Amino acid sequence: MSKKVAKGIHIGLIPDGNRRYALDRKLNPIQGHVEGAKRIEEFIEWCDEHPEIEMVSIFALSTENLKRPKEEVDALWEVYGAELKKLLKDPRVVNKRMKVRVVGERGTWKPNIKQIVKELYDSTKSYSRIVLNIMLAYGSKLEMNQALKETLRKPASKLDRALYVKRPLDLIIRTGNQHRLSNFMLYQSSYAEIYFSEKMWPEFTKKDFENILEWYKEQQRKFGK
Repeated sequence: MSKKVAKGIHIGLIPDGNRRYALDRKLNPIQGHVEGAKRIEEFIEWCDEHPEIEMVSIFALSTENLKRPKEEVDALWEVYGAELKKLLKDPRVVNKRMKVRVVGERGTWKPNIKQIVKELYDSTKSYSRIVLNIMLAYGSKLEMNQALKETLRKPASKLDRALYVKRPLDLIIRTGNQHRLSNFMLYQSSYAEIYFSEKMWPEFTKKDFENILEWYKEQQRKFGK
């Protein structure tokens, strides 16, 4: 009999490999991102099928990604805008009581992104079944620098209370056969279990996800004790 996963899991996802997936198939890099966005939609559904998963944080766009060629970055904004807009009308969000939060360097967001994010926040802020954090133009160093400034303004507060995402991560999944965190939620990942998948993100399947959850159940988490 398999072990049950403890309730209250916070999963972090680094969906890497979209461009390499497209390159291997002689596709335009943006097509790889489009395929990756489809997989994100499925991943959210997979997570929601597990009552023990209460929070999911997805690394959609890093601050470093903004340094890519303008044509690619502009196309990425189009992809993200379309995906966020889908969430506004997606019955899974409303029916399953999913709270959606989009965090990152707001100064880099396109005006339409800012409007959609506001609508998502207003329409889902009271939901509590599962929290979906979408990290858009995000970097952990940026997050911690901003949290430190906030803490210095309010000496009685604590750094972790000023972070974009306050809850520690329990499990991080990174695809794309890369073995690093790439500036993703460094503070929150202190005692997270980390699983590196060889698959490019668009190739990742529900079976892969279920296998990782089984792997997570077997880990002996000691939190430094």
